[in-house]
Amino acid sequence: MGNRRGWAGAPPADEQEARRRIIEAAIRCVDRTATGTCTLSDVAAELGVIRQTVYRYYPSVGDLFTAVGRATVDTFIDELSEYLAQVRSPGDWAVEALASVVERLPGKRHLTLALTAGHTDTFSHSVTSSESRRLLRTLISRSCVDWVAAGYDDRRLDELSELLLRLLLSMTIAPPSPAWTGPQLRDFLRRWIAPAVDAPR
Repeated sequence: MGNRRGWAGAPPADEQEARRRIIEAAIRCVDRTATGTCTLSDVAAELGVIRQTVYRYYPSVGDLFTAVGRATVDTFIDELSEYLAQVRSPGDWAVEALASVVERLPGKRHLTLALTAGHTDTFSHSVTSSESRRLLRTLISRSCVDWVAAGYDDRRLDELSELLLRLLLSMTIAPPSPAWTGPQLRDFLRRWIAPAVDAPR
């Protein structure tokens, strides 16, 4: 699993431990930088290994960024679920869910590594991926909204997830200029999104 001159003299016992330690090193690198960016070379230096060692487990920067994001996404979902726990109407929930993610995402460096490092293609694909849709459905299922009473079946919930993720992608990749305040963002979403969510067809 590597010689003892690397890995701070304590090589990992197996591949799973190696991957975990690489992810933890990447998180430490991101936390130390003002821009939230890091490279595979930075991660290798943090671990005391050569860059090729990191490549062995994560062949590209995008692969590592995705792994780091997945390692922190569960905590983010928990935070959002708690924040949205008192919202009861579908339209209000959609507005607040989308607005709060737009507001919080820039501060969640580990969830936006691909974007902050300039890898917008990786970010755009991850936001609209089946895994992202699954995570949003998890967030929806943990809400206090009575989706069935509001006229939502599984198909409509899938469509709502798709809509919210694509709106999130748009607002993140090409944010309004000048930037909207929280009230401005919510007013916009209440005007154009909430009525459609409250009356699914």
